[in-house]
This record gives sequence, C-alpha cells and structure tokens, in this order.
Amino acid sequence: MINRKELIKKYLEFFKSKGHKEIPSASLIPENDPTVLFTTAGMHPLVPYLLGQKHPLGKRLCDVQKCIRTGDIDEVGDATHHTFFEMLGNWSLGDYFKKESIEFSFELLTKILKIPKEKLSVTCFAGDKNVPKDEEAAKIWKSLGIKNVKFLGREDNWWGPAGNTGPCGPDTEIFMNNVEIWNNVFMGYNKTKEGKYVPLKQKNVDTGMGVERTIAVLNNLDDNYLTDCFLPIIESIEDFSGKKYDKHKKAMRIIADHLKAAVFIIADGIVPSNTEQGYVLRRLIRRAIKYGNELKMKDFTSKIAEAVFDIYDDYPEMKKNKKAILEELEKEEKRFQLTLEKGIAQFQKFIADKKISGKECFLLYQSYGFPSELIEEECRQRKIKFDEKGFEEELKKHQELSRTSAQGRFKSGLADQSEKTTKLHTATHLLLSALRIVLDDENIMQKGSNITAERLRLDFNFPRKLTSEEIKKVEDLVNAQIQKSCEVRREEMSPGEAKKKGAIGVFDKKYGEKVSVYTVEDFSKEICAGPHVRNTCEIGHFNITKEEGSSAGVRRIKAVID
Repeated sequence: MINRKELIKKYLEFFKSKGHKEIPSASLIPENDPTVLFTTAGMHPLVPYLLGQKHPLGKRLCDVQKCIRTGDIDEVGDATHHTFFEMLGNWSLGDYFKKESIEFSFELLTKILKIPKEKLSVTCFAGDKNVPKDEEAAKIWKSLGIKNVKFLGREDNWWGPAGNTGPCGPDTEIFMNNVEIWNNVFMGYNKTKEGKYVPLKQKNVDTGMGVERTIAVLNNLDDNYLTDCFLPIIESIEDFSGKKYDKHKKAMRIIADHLKAAVFIIADGIVPSNTEQGYVLRRLIRRAIKYGNELKMKDFTSKIAEAVFDIYDDYPEMKKNKKAILEELEKEEKRFQLTLEKGIAQFQKFIADKKISGKECFLLYQSYGFPSELIEEECRQRKIKFDEKGFEEELKKHQELSRTSAQGRFKSGLADQSEKTTKLHTATHLLLSALRIVLDDENIMQKGSNITAERLRLDFNFPRKLTSEEIKKVEDLVNAQIQKSCEVRREEMSPGEAKKKGAIGVFDKKYGEKVSVYTVEDFSKEICAGPHVRNTCEIGHFNITKEEGSSAGVRRIKAVID
C-alpha cells in the first residue's frame, strides 16, 4: 500500500532529481487572479510565469498544490468527487517540451511507482481545423512501448485558454486501468482575439496528477474515501455516530469531504459569511451539518475535524491556526442549528393551508438549509404532498445560475494581464503603504485582494472605520507617488534578504528559496508575483470609491483609476 505522504515524496524527489525546484503550495485564496474564488489548479499561481515573466527559481518547477473546486459540490457523495484535493504538478517554463515531459511521466510511473506499462494507456489530441493532430506526442509514447494510444477531440485533449485569449495547447492524458491519473498540457499556442492559434515563442509544459485519485488507483481501490486521505475522518464519523460506513456512504463522504475543505479554507483566513469565499465555506459547513443530523450527530464538526489535522500535519498553517479553525466550526454549527429552528417555523407558516409549493420547498432548502429529504419527511408526517417536481425545477434553475456564474467568472480571463489590471495592481501596493503611513501602523497587512479591469479591492487588518480625512490623506499620498514618476524595480532575493530589507510579506513557509520584490523608491517594498507597471506615472489618477468592513478586524477599500 502506498500512502499520501509516500506518493508526494516520490513525486517531488523524482522531479527534483531532474533539475526541478520545489515551490510551496500557494494559498487557496488567489492573490493575483480576480476571476476565480479559489485556487482550482496548480497552474493558477504560476500564470504570470506561463505568460513569460521570469520565475525566481528558474524554468523547471514542481509542487503539491492544495485546491478547491466548487462546481461539483452537488456531485460529492460518490466515490470520486471532492471539493478539496491536492494536485501534484511539474512545469517547464520555456525549457523542455513534449519529449522530455512524456519521458519523465513514463519513468516516474513505471520505474518509481512500479506500474507495469501494459496497464497504462494514453490519449492525444486528434486535431481540428485550427491545430494539427498531435502525432508527435503519440509517436513518443509508442517509442516507449505504450501500445494503447487513442486520439480524441478538443473536448478531451485540449486545454485552454482559461479566458477568451491566451496560452493554450493540446494535452496528453495518462490512464491506469482506464482511470485517468495524469494530464500533461503542452502550451504551444496563443489564441488571439480574432480566434487564431499562433505558436508561442515560450512553449510551456503544465502537468497535473490528483493525489487522492492516484493513491486509490495504485492501491486497487475503487473508493477514494478508503485511502489514507479520508479513512481517518470516516472512522471518526463512524465512532461518533455509532453507524457503519457501508450503510451510510453518501452522508459520511459528504461530511468528510466538506469538513476537510472547510478546515483548509478557514486555515487560509476565510470565515463563514454570505458573500464569495465565505458563502462557499458556510455552504460546505452547513451541508456537512445537515448530513450529520441525518446520522443523529450533534455538536460534532470540531470533533470530526480533528482527524483532518492528523492527516495533513505537513501543512504549517493547519497547526498554527488549529484553535481558531475549530472555534469557527463550532460557531457556525450553533448558528445553523438556530437557522434550522427558524426554518421549521417558516415551514409551519407555509403549510397553514395544508399544501406547499415547489418554490416554497426550495426556499426552505436554499435559505434555511433544509435537505429535500427533511422537507419530504415533514410533509409526510403531516400528510401533505411534497411537490418533488416543482422543487427539482427550482433546484435545476439555481444550479444553472450557479454554474453560469462560476463559468462567467472563470471565462472573464484567468490571468487578466491587461494594461488596466497591471496599473491597478501597482496601485494596490501604493495603497497598502499609504495606509500604513497615514494610520501609523506597521502591523497593517493585506488580508486579501481582488483586481478586475474596472477596480481594485484591498482587504487589510484594522480595528475601526477610517474617517473621511484619513481616506483623503491616503488617496493624496498615493497620487503623490504617481505624480512623482517613481520607477518600479523588481529584484530577486531570498525571503530572509527581503525581510532584512523591510519588504512587506507574511514570512512563513509560503515562499520558495527566492522571491520577487517590487520596490517603489523609498515608499513601497513588497514581495509579489506581479504584474506591475515600470513607472508609477503610467497609473493615472487614483480615487477611493468605498471603505467598509469586511469581517471582524478587517476593513475593505475599493478604488479606481482614471
């Protein structure tokens, strides 16, 4: 049996032996990407480098990246879908391409993980009117002794671009016993606004191997929840509920998956709320509680979550934030139990005339967190018909809206490196420094940012609302730096050097051996992955449009440039 830590260690050590530098997992909350709520793949934090910016650690990189994907929340409960997962990846930023990438994958799978090549099969891009068939990749696989090579179309073997334009290319997917375990993307093209595919000067390789699925396949398991990524959580649920996994698989899988995801999201600084990441977090915790209630469990979230810390003790942010994470789970569980009580009261109002519509049932589901089974049960007890068809229609509409919203956010351009967002990104650095000066507080740090082509948004720790005079001073100070035409310098150095030089950053294990530090004269010095203007005079006039509370002890500023 191979376990999680062994797989990760073998993967990273193999690629380090091939000249790759290991980079730490980035936060689940994207720092430079306004188009997604969470980091959904290993390539998200690397977008600027895939587009040509030089990475401080070189052209060959590898990592294990923590990821959250929310598009399939309603699918969680089967044997393979997860909200939180880990993705192993290796990258070539303009260095090696198809031949070396495929040979590395083959060597790791057959020599290090000892998979007989007869159990492996691959798919390659079949070609279309825009891009030719990927005969090159198929030929390399066949030369290595892989006989089962299939060609599939764009839906199966093409990646990107993430937005309407940008880097993209064919991929080759690797299967073991007909289960996909690895995907190698060959970013050889740039899709233009006109819809043309132009060969890139810097050709990149981006690969992804899901830890949970790969461990299951390597151990001949058809249920990811029986791997060491989940089994301790499942066993904890069994002990707490007094029930067996075999009889309650769906409920226990949802509880295990959602609480694990919630623990990691809270560890990265998000708390339950009714907007954006906080809303997703709240939905995950409450869905776990609903299914916990089905198993007759009460006050259980923090107890079950203990197992998550045991599995993932290699993430420092987990241990560091454990107390706060468990407290947030307990608080949200108490809040939700009160909401359920209110929901029962609302249900009784709805059934005053001895009937309930599908729309009303959906309101109970969406606003009060009632599972459909609970609504149906309540109806049955009172001999009232449950409008299952009407409920399903409302649910389908909601899911379609959620999916469209998520896709819209994603399609707006995964790495919007436009001129406007670049200016706003540099303005965000100036804003953070101005806040520290005007409020006379060197402990002020960025707690989140979101930059679109229209505006910037910065979250920062501060205990009170800013006065109108303070806002004006901050605004004036930023504009003064813009008018001074300050050069924006980029340097590469170790995190230790950056700290000594006074760069702003959270100095924990989130950084690699080298970082990029952006300096604006003696005004701002900050660790960042970019992108930035060359001179502040390019930014334009800076204007704060809103200052408000974001969460306890955190303020939010929105600003524009013109």
